[in-house]
Amino acid sequence: MNIPFLDNWRRRRGEAGQELASAAGDDPAGVAELLSECELLRARATREGLELDDSPASLEALDQLPPRWRDDPEELPWLGNDAGLYLGTVIVRTVPGARWRIWPGGHPVVCLASGRELPVVEAGLDWAATGAPELSQVYAEAAEA
Repeated sequence: MNIPFLDNWRRRRGEAGQELASAAGDDPAGVAELLSECELLRARATREGLELDDSPASLEALDQLPPRWRDDPEELPWLGNDAGLYLGTVIVRTVPGARWRIWPGGHPVVCLASGRELPVVEAGLDWAATGAPELSQVYAEAAEA
């Protein structure tokens, strides 16, 4: 499958993975902006008539989308990754004290005020592949913590 913006994203991720961990401490707003792009997910949602506004309600709406991406084994992991980053973006923007943390090697997780780390990318991948856990459910658990 040839999606031009994915090539840019993949290239940027490969180059930025190692640098992301060190940049997170220096420029947390810049890292948050980079992680919030989620171009493939946003394009898929727009095609389905859904505007992603970085709100918890948009996570509920994503949970209701027909999972047509499961028909494309090349798209599924990329969409799942974007879903996880979008979930993390919503949590960081709406849950007090939540922030991005980049593990060495460039793996992003969301740290809650309690110190708990959420592997949002894994949750997004699971959601894209199986529908569970629902993104809104992961958000609700993070908001309660």
